[in-house]
Amino acid sequence: MISFECDYLEGCHEEILKALQRTNLQQEPGYGADSFSSSAREKIRKACQCPEADIWFLNGGTQTNQLVIDTVLESYEGVIAAETGHVNVHEAGAIEFSGHKVLTLPSHEGKISAGDVDTFVQSFLSDGTCSHMVFPGMVYISHPTEYGTLYTARELRELAEICHRNHMALYLDGARLGYGLQARDTDVTLPLIGELCDVFYIGGTKAGALCGEALVFPKNNAPSHFLTRIKQHGALCAKGRLIGLQFDTLFTDGLYTSLGRHGIEMAEQLKEIFRNAGYAFYLDSPTNQQFPILENCQLEKLARQVKFEIWGPFDKTHSITRFATSWATTPEALAQLENALKSL
Repeated sequence: MISFECDYLEGCHEEILKALQRTNLQQEPGYGADSFSSSAREKIRKACQCPEADIWFLNGGTQTNQLVIDTVLESYEGVIAAETGHVNVHEAGAIEFSGHKVLTLPSHEGKISAGDVDTFVQSFLSDGTCSHMVFPGMVYISHPTEYGTLYTARELRELAEICHRNHMALYLDGARLGYGLQARDTDVTLPLIGELCDVFYIGGTKAGALCGEALVFPKNNAPSHFLTRIKQHGALCAKGRLIGLQFDTLFTDGLYTSLGRHGIEMAEQLKEIFRNAGYAFYLDSPTNQQFPILENCQLEKLARQVKFEIWGPFDKTHSITRFATSWATTPEALAQLENALKSL
């Protein structure tokens, strides 16, 4: 059975497997002090045009989000996020578990607006009892969002301006950043993210790596004694080479870019398959997550041939589904999906 359930179903790209095998017996120091991690950091700094960036390699997205939010914020501060944001919905309360409240705002196709952030902050500051409340200390966004949508360069600039005017950090979750950067017509680049954001991460887990995320503080602005803080969170990988080598490979010869581009090309073909079959979409996603609307009576029949996610109800007789392509999606899988839709 083929699956479009998510974008990290496979292991990793073959170039990463080759690199792991080739360097397997090479002795290297631990905790990220290895030569592979050092090389990866330099390549990422160059790609982001942030020569002074602090870069750290971590295992997964939730771990990274919790670590960043807990170490950047003061104990009395919370993080502003879309009500649909990953830190609010799908991280099992990890942010609150570390002692910080998620302050939610309305979601506009997965995004939050600078206007809503500004209104929230000004309302907070004008409240005479704000000393008894959770202070907004950071804005969290994901790019792409949980709905596959993207911020524009203008929207990012507006958010950065609001954040910095109010002494808040702007944090970008880049779990699927590889696909966002390769989407058609996007005007957001890695250098722009490095310019506007106080901290962001480049996702590897969903973009061809076996595991791992590259956390970037672009302006040499990581919290003090950050390695110690990572260890306090149980997030310091002893064999740091495992993640460093993967990012060194991803950022060699444009591999990260080409894998993201492939995922987008497959998503565009998937979108066309559904459109040609007469299906509408919940929203227009330019990235690798697509949300076609199916009749409820079709779900069980299609699920016998294809794995996908049911995102939620659309109306009494239809549901929103999610189909995700990735760096590993093949034309053959898309052909099987097309045949499965014809059988409904």
